[in-house]
Amino acid sequence: MRLSLLLPLLRPAAPVAVGVSLGLTLSLLSAGWGQAPCGPRAARRPASPPRAGPARQPPPPAAWEPRVLPARPAAPARAASKAVRTRYISTELGIRQRLFVGVLTSKSTLNTLAVAVNRTLGHRLERLVYFTGTRGRKVPHGMTVVTHGDERPIWNMYQTIKYMLDHYVGDFDWFYLVQDDTYTEAHRVSRLVAHLSIDTLLYLGRPEEFIGGDTQGRYCYGGFGYLLSRSLLLRLQPHLENCRNDILSARPDEWLGRCIIDYTAINCVEEHEGLRYQYFELGKNTDPERESDPRFQSAFTAHPVLDPVQMYRLHKHFAQVELERTYQEIQQLQLEIQNTSSLSADRDHGATWPVGITPPFQPKTRFEMLRWDYFTEEQLYSCVDGSPKCELRGVDMADVADVVAMAMEELNRKYQPVLHIRKQQLVNGYRRFDPTRGMEYTLDLQVEVVTQKGHSRSVTKRVHLVRPLSEVEIIPMPYVTEASHINVILPLTAHERDHASHFLEVYAAAAFESSENAVLTFLFIYDPFEAQQVAQNDVFALVKARIAEYERKYTEVKIPWISVKTDAPSQIKVMDIISKKHPVDTLFFVASVDTEVTTDFLNRCRMNTINSWQVFFPIHFQGYNPAIAYHHQAPPAALDLMRDAGRFDRDVFHEACFYNADYMAARTRMAGDAQENEDILETLEIYDMFIKYSSLHVFRAMEPALLQRYRQHVCNPRLSEEIYHRCMQSNLEGLGSRSQLAMVLFEQEQGNST
Repeated sequence: MRLSLLLPLLRPAAPVAVGVSLGLTLSLLSAGWGQAPCGPRAARRPASPPRAGPARQPPPPAAWEPRVLPARPAAPARAASKAVRTRYISTELGIRQRLFVGVLTSKSTLNTLAVAVNRTLGHRLERLVYFTGTRGRKVPHGMTVVTHGDERPIWNMYQTIKYMLDHYVGDFDWFYLVQDDTYTEAHRVSRLVAHLSIDTLLYLGRPEEFIGGDTQGRYCYGGFGYLLSRSLLLRLQPHLENCRNDILSARPDEWLGRCIIDYTAINCVEEHEGLRYQYFELGKNTDPERESDPRFQSAFTAHPVLDPVQMYRLHKHFAQVELERTYQEIQQLQLEIQNTSSLSADRDHGATWPVGITPPFQPKTRFEMLRWDYFTEEQLYSCVDGSPKCELRGVDMADVADVVAMAMEELNRKYQPVLHIRKQQLVNGYRRFDPTRGMEYTLDLQVEVVTQKGHSRSVTKRVHLVRPLSEVEIIPMPYVTEASHINVILPLTAHERDHASHFLEVYAAAAFESSENAVLTFLFIYDPFEAQQVAQNDVFALVKARIAEYERKYTEVKIPWISVKTDAPSQIKVMDIISKKHPVDTLFFVASVDTEVTTDFLNRCRMNTINSWQVFFPIHFQGYNPAIAYHHQAPPAALDLMRDAGRFDRDVFHEACFYNADYMAARTRMAGDAQENEDILETLEIYDMFIKYSSLHVFRAMEPALLQRYRQHVCNPRLSEEIYHRCMQSNLEGLGSRSQLAMVLFEQEQGNST
């Protein structure tokens, strides 16, 4: 009875009980009945039986204390190979140039029509190459001419295509072939290819039907030029040899068309994706100025051109057309800017004048204010030499005359035909250079205004003009490197010998300790009396002893020195001696004894000096007189590049970097004047020689890594008046800043008054 009552109660718990008992049974079977040790070496799989042997004792408490394991250096990995980067980013990214132009010429027209093509087309395209069968001994200057060695037309076309595939197919997206008796408007062809996809298989030109034969399709007539895509040439490349052997044709353009159609199935087309190839056939008496055919006005090419004169006339016409189109685009853009600016928050003030030109520079402090220079038609009241007034001449006079003429032209353009304006005089003129936009002018002009009825009146009109900065042009420069060997030349006279020790100390820290790729050479300059006493009393004995000490300290360093006797030392005479003792490819740095040479400057000397291209004359930072700059204070141990510590001395040209070959070339040009006037060697500096007798770029720039402590220079009166004046000016301006000199004068006046 009782059991029957309990069964309904126990029945729901039965599955739970069975599951618990089954789990305990399985766990006991998997763990085993033996007691397993707890060490790390006793680790085994859960279901493995216990190992036989004596039972292990538990580890002592000290085994659980943390231990510091010594760090073992990792095995030296194999050095990774240095990645070789390309010289240009475009090469690494696979960016190609847009258009290659090949001009098909001949021996008879290379020096006539081909030269005319080069003068009208060469400066507007990325790459222009002339292909000819044979040529004379003399090649026109500035032209890249490829000679195939045979006058057969088909052979020349085959060699031209092969040459483009071998040398230029990896660098350009489009290839344009044209004859030398065809005028090509470069801007229009460039705009055409700019709108075409580079992956298109395109054969674009003036289509012509084949004469005879079984070839279906049309080829591009060579007289008007034709455009080939890079993709098409690559597809044609493996079949080019078969075309040469199998296809017979009398015309090279027809032969190329048969080859393209047979092996790529691409026909010549005149239009592609809405872009039409425009061309015009010239008549015998076509006058470009009078031709009114719309096809001529929009043509990319015009053919045939009979002589170079006609080529130049066509170029003049199309250049005027492109110029007018450019002016119209500028006016349209200006109107769009004005209309858009009226919708901005600033309304009409949002568009600065002139429209499209960078707005004027806005100074944030009074020290950034741009200075206006006052001028008239005869005088300039801001002179280079610091004088308050000087005569207006040279480029300044031409600049003022040009600006006044432009102002009168714009006034008449604005008010004619109602009024006619004639200039009487320039009352006031102001100009300033804004580095963000260009040269700005404000003119007060007194003009005579004449009406249509003949009435006249004299009025004063203020006009504003801007000569904007033109487009920045990247000038290609030869490749230079910081690894060049440099020869540091230090001329030293007797009164400068006490400063040689400091120069050596600074130079050793910069060059000797860092194993700089440079050699220091001393040039000891003796006057005739000192040279006679050199055996008994050498004025440079202490300097030579210091040189020997540094050679013993730095065993790998050798400091050569040369002795010279002269009663009138000059830079050119000194360099004449040094130049003869070095190869022509030697890079010189002419230093002064006060120069503190640094590694950074030596690198900039290498980078800024380019053989047969550029010489470098750095402007060093000259420290002020410590007695004035640090009045009643101890001067710092090192010269700081600060406004109150010194200034960049524009009046001194002692330091110079140049190659020996450039010096010798300028010196050779100077030889004729030196024979007529022997004093020229003593009255000129190296800087003046490069300016007058060399066509190289003379680069003059402030050099913050080239410092000089204050020292009163000894000005040689035997030099030219200009050089002597520069030396005296350097001494005067090197005393201290205006505020420092004013404080000294103020203290002196106070002392005198008491």
